[in-house]
Amino acid sequence: MESNAGTADGETVILNCIDPNGSSLHEDHEEIVISTVEVGQWDLPSLAHRPIIKIKANRQRLVQHSSYFHGLLCGSFSESCFDSISIHWDMESLLSMLRFLFGCSLDLTSENFLPLYEAALFFGVEKLLLVCRSWLNYVTSEGRIRPPQLHLGDLVHIWEYGRENATDFIPQLTDCLARNFIWMTSCDSFHNVPFELLLSCVKHPCLTVDSEKHLCDAILLWLAANTIPYDLLNSTGDARVAIFTEIRTSLLPLPLAAGKRRCPLFSKFAERSVNAILSLATSSSFSLANILGGGDFSQLRIRLTEYTKILDLSGCPQISLPLLLLSMLPFSYSVDTMLTKKLNQLSLKLEPSDMDVSRIPWENFPVLTFEAVEVVDVSNCPMLHLEAAIECFSTSFPSLTTLKAAYTLNFRTMKLYQLLQKCPLLSDIDLTVESNPVIPAKVSVISSFPAVKLQISTSFNEETCPAVPTFHFPRRLWNITKLILEGRTDIYDSDLHNIAECCPSLYCINLNACTSITDSGISVILLKCVGLHSIFACDTLFGHNCVLSLCRDISRFDGVAIKMEKNTNSSAYKLQILHIGGCKGSSLEMLDVSDTKVSCHAVGHVVRRSPHLKCLIARGCRHLLQEENNILENFPTLSYNCPVLYYELGKSCNLEEISLGWGFSFFSLETLRPAIKMLKTFIVGLGGSLGEDGLKLVPTFCPWLETLILYFQVISDSVVRNILETLKNLQVLALCYCFGEISSLSFQFSAPCLRKLKLERVTAQMTNDDLLTLAQNCMNITELSLLGCRCLNSESQDTISNGWPGLISLHLEDCGEVTAKGVTSLMNCQALEDLLLRHNGLGIDRNFIICAASRMPLLRKVALDVCDAKDGDFDLPDFTDRRFLSIVKIARCNLKRRTLYSIESGPCTTPVHAETLILTWDSEKLSRTVVKERL
Repeated sequence: MESNAGTADGETVILNCIDPNGSSLHEDHEEIVISTVEVGQWDLPSLAHRPIIKIKANRQRLVQHSSYFHGLLCGSFSESCFDSISIHWDMESLLSMLRFLFGCSLDLTSENFLPLYEAALFFGVEKLLLVCRSWLNYVTSEGRIRPPQLHLGDLVHIWEYGRENATDFIPQLTDCLARNFIWMTSCDSFHNVPFELLLSCVKHPCLTVDSEKHLCDAILLWLAANTIPYDLLNSTGDARVAIFTEIRTSLLPLPLAAGKRRCPLFSKFAERSVNAILSLATSSSFSLANILGGGDFSQLRIRLTEYTKILDLSGCPQISLPLLLLSMLPFSYSVDTMLTKKLNQLSLKLEPSDMDVSRIPWENFPVLTFEAVEVVDVSNCPMLHLEAAIECFSTSFPSLTTLKAAYTLNFRTMKLYQLLQKCPLLSDIDLTVESNPVIPAKVSVISSFPAVKLQISTSFNEETCPAVPTFHFPRRLWNITKLILEGRTDIYDSDLHNIAECCPSLYCINLNACTSITDSGISVILLKCVGLHSIFACDTLFGHNCVLSLCRDISRFDGVAIKMEKNTNSSAYKLQILHIGGCKGSSLEMLDVSDTKVSCHAVGHVVRRSPHLKCLIARGCRHLLQEENNILENFPTLSYNCPVLYYELGKSCNLEEISLGWGFSFFSLETLRPAIKMLKTFIVGLGGSLGEDGLKLVPTFCPWLETLILYFQVISDSVVRNILETLKNLQVLALCYCFGEISSLSFQFSAPCLRKLKLERVTAQMTNDDLLTLAQNCMNITELSLLGCRCLNSESQDTISNGWPGLISLHLEDCGEVTAKGVTSLMNCQALEDLLLRHNGLGIDRNFIICAASRMPLLRKVALDVCDAKDGDFDLPDFTDRRFLSIVKIARCNLKRRTLYSIESGPCTTPVHAETLILTWDSEKLSRTVVKERL
């Protein structure tokens, strides 16, 4: 709004505004004269770059609203009688201040706040000072920072100004940044935050982080960016080292804590953290008093504030219900000895994995409410009794919309109803468990033992646990849109019927490896949940009924009309993802036709109708190559250098993931180039042949690759070096059964981004020294698979455990004598979730499985071979000994003579695979199966 003050009666004064930082080389030397009468028409962007501007201003208006001009124009200064005065100040902030002073509105941002505040302070414009302070109070008092309005660099400058000038900005800025710590760490200028400000935020009671992991990573990131000398960091008097004590190391995820043992800045704290985590995770009964010795409970309190939106506890085997409850209670209750006693008693009651949680005296625990929490992730938390934890979530997190609880075996699917009833706003649920490797279509079963029911507490009414688990909903739950039940064998057709009836808003369902459901049960979901556009049903009995349901006209449910051609009302037409190993849908984002007999024509048809296709998986499709050749024979004008399918892809798609095999060649890569410029995952399997020239082009064609997996390709050191040097975002590299061999030269430079490395039958000459070189240059690997490295011996265990202490997956097969002297150092990889040791030397103890489960609280999968058993066999764990294990696989070999003439040279024999014993546990039972395949 423009004021009429400029036209009021009174003298006019000329302000000669000179920018001390302005350039005297301004191209336009014309004198600029403007007036406050037209203040609303000032072109501020262009005027701000002028070094000198003359402004005609109303003297009285200046005197009334500015103590500076009042003293200058009304006092005893000589300027008081001048018609013109000079002002040396930053032009942009001066013009903005004058516009405000003469009635125009002000657009404050974090960028112009400080210049305007300094101008208001110097010129004594109290009204502008008040507006600036009010704006700062407003933007810093909001729960969440809005990036377009606030920038971290500007907030830091404001904080530094307040610190230098003893203003009261400091507390409110610290409050704001502590509440928005995750946002602060995500900013490019985070490393420029002064240490004093960082420390103040970390110490602040309102510090809000998703998990203790984020705080740890942020501190290490800041320290690494600020190049603090190693000897200074080890000085006990350095406050920068003391900041680590603010991390609640007992609450870090085990993989993170274990991995940081290699970090020079954090190694001592990481060692203490691992010890504390294992103490909490492996104790037979949880006792706060024993753990803390009557000390400070605050180190065991999960960070929860009124601003917490995401609570991420994944990978924390130490998290239990008593510890969770402790974090949800008012702080004053932490030192209540009676409450401590009740928490310890609660831990004893929860030892049976399936106790009746309704009998817990919840009234003894007055938990707080955290309205802002929307997402909770308790995946890989084996000690947490999920059914009991849900009781806490329902009270403390009334706004909960997303629950991730993957790999929680002690939660039975039949309890899903209670979960949905307790948390009515839930829309996204992940209850994934490890997929059973015994898939009937993929293995040949030799024998199957009767399933053994687990020992479940029967303290509650048996009617709540029927022989065939079902759950019933008395009302429709419209909020549920995404449901992941992957790997759950305790879900049946009756459960799918109930889900279909009461969750009509589902748009994504994952039933991968749910082997207890049938084609009929899945079809009900497809028919009744008309909004479904993402379906995952790999390794199920998805079949004819499902296809009919997908193709049925969803506008009619009378069972009469089934339109199979060009039906825009069918579910198939609306699909975005169909992950079943084959697809007849259109308008897809993901298409998986791997290991099928689908034709090139059919895939091309789908591709033409799916311009939004992001992912194509077509490995193992021999017919694609055959069909392609037929087309080329019938249409000789088409060049073999431009295959039809790849031409369609290159013409219409912008892919992020592609997996191909038979018929894929160097020429195919050239044709695909327009479609793969943003590719993130590239897999080339059996039947594909890029050649060395093609592999060297991959980093050029796909510069953003994060995953590269190659089977049966021709490789060399130069190819691998080019890949690792050029693809800066590469996180996953797998070289499997490739022709040619690579040496340590491929890994003699740093690859800090690499997280997963698989070398199978490509590094036969790898030595312990080569492995050490690999560990030094690829130090952030968390998943390692080595196959056929026959020169390794038991000393390599030290290299692996010391080089990658945070490993979560380790596969060693046919690797020389790695386990010939037993498994000792590898037991220090205490964050392992998946461990495979086969044909690495006869020396593994009989009780290895039980011992590993007790030492590695996150271990879910173990695979061994009897050939390596020192005593000829392995002890199988019972329900108690298995801890978190869900799958144990023990392969067995027969010994056969190598040649017909082996008698002459002695009893020389070689092991030949015979069978694999597989033990699987779910929430109800233990199953034992023997199959022919090596799994």
